[in-house]
Amino acid sequence: MFKRVLLVEPDAAARAALVAAVGSAAAVDVHDRFETARKRLTGSVYELLVTNLRLQEFNGLHLVYLLKVSGAPTRSIVYDLQADLGLAFDALRAGAFVERADRLPITLPAYVRSSLPARDRRDPATFDRRAYPRGGRRVWDLHTLAAAGTV
Repeated sequence: MFKRVLLVEPDAAARAALVAAVGSAAAVDVHDRFETARKRLTGSVYELLVTNLRLQEFNGLHLVYLLKVSGAPTRSIVYDLQADLGLAFDALRAGAFVERADRLPITLPAYVRSSLPARDRRDPATFDRRAYPRGGRRVWDLHTLAAAGTV
């Protein structure tokens, strides 16, 4: 279970929906701009970074790269409303989990309440089909288990 979450979302309505989705499961530090989120990320320790890919003139992937370079044990989730396969591929290669923005309010509680592996199992750099059992755990499975109270 994650205790501290850094949420970076420029849209106020989407921010409110994501904070409500997490509820009291974790302490959420909310930012609407890349610059303030970067300062908080380098100055504090978070267990989970949740960021929109589209942050005005910056990209949320820059925050993921910052985590990767720093070697911090922070897990990261990136999301976007548009399906940009190039950015999703880059996020997976950087070790982030990728979600669609419309599904994130539903799946975020499962991410927060469960322990995540070091990387998304769909990561093309480390994906070996033999290493994963058929039909391995996906976030929707975690959401279902969390709703049933088994996670």
